Amino acid sequence: MATDQTVLKHIKELADEEHHLYEKGNLTDDERERLKAINIALDQYWDLLRQRRARREYGQNPNEAEIRRPGVVEKYEG
Repeated sequence: MATDQTVLKHIKELADEEHHLYEKGNLTDDERERLKAINIALDQYWDLLRQRRARREYGQNPNEAEIRRPGVVEKYEG
């Protein structure tokens, strides 16, 4: 079961990997694909964290929040 802390830990790990790739500079095709995947995953995990916090704020169970499909999360304008 995910907690806010485990979600935040995963976000930090993804962000660290993203920064490492950006700092590297010239990326291979595989690294560019990984960077895209990281960006999508970051959007999904930030969305999950927002869902958990909203559920808690409105007296609902935060553990019922779920990771949404990339197509849903990527269309958000925050």
